[in-house]
Amino acid sequence: MTAPYDDAEFIDRDFQASKAAAAAATAPLPAPGTPVKARPPTRQELEVQLNSTQQQIDELRRLQDQLERERAGIEETRRRRAEFETGRGEVLEDLTRGIGLLEKAEFEARREAEQMSRTLDGFRQSLEAVRAIREDSWTEANLASELTAALTAVENARMEWNSARLKWTLLDGGKPEGKADVDAGSPAGWQDPGFWGWCRMGLAVTLPLALVGLAGVILLAVLLGRQ
Repeated sequence: MTAPYDDAEFIDRDFQASKAAAAAATAPLPAPGTPVKARPPTRQELEVQLNSTQQQIDELRRLQDQLERERAGIEETRRRRAEFETGRGEVLEDLTRGIGLLEKAEFEARREAEQMSRTLDGFRQSLEAVRAIREDSWTEANLASELTAALTAVENARMEWNSARLKWTLLDGGKPEGKADVDAGSPAGWQDPGFWGWCRMGLAVTLPLALVGLAGVILLAVLLGRQ
């Protein structure tokens, strides 16, 4: 039996391949500027591009997170620096003002303490002078002189007391912090006594002298009467 006829058996494949190569070699080249049609990427190439793009996105996200942390750190440093500068300025201003006020208050307190110490010394001296009066030692012969000395001691003590009352209101039951403001350059606690106050002070100063003079006149009259 004869085998069926197959046309492929009579095709010279080497001849066809050489013919196709010659045709490609003799084919005219595309004109300059003519776009060359690129072949579409394969599935494997697309997967490679996708993986590369994803890696770039991941790297950009990592850099973004790093930059965000750096920005947060810079913001915190800037805030703390501003807080430091503001706080330092406020503290310097408060401390400088406080030192000035306390130095002035300390000076006034020292001056007031010195004046109070002098007032205390005057009180003690006046108290000793009044306590030193001994009426049991008075006699008819020395009555006038002893009375004059006693009145002088009492009036000096009263003048010391009245003068202190003008300086220290606490002696009249007032509080030291409730004292009226004093004029600049005036002693601490000093207040203007007014017209009648000055009159009382003048009377307190001149009264002992007047009493001494009056006692002298009485004593002279007594001596002349005995003669």
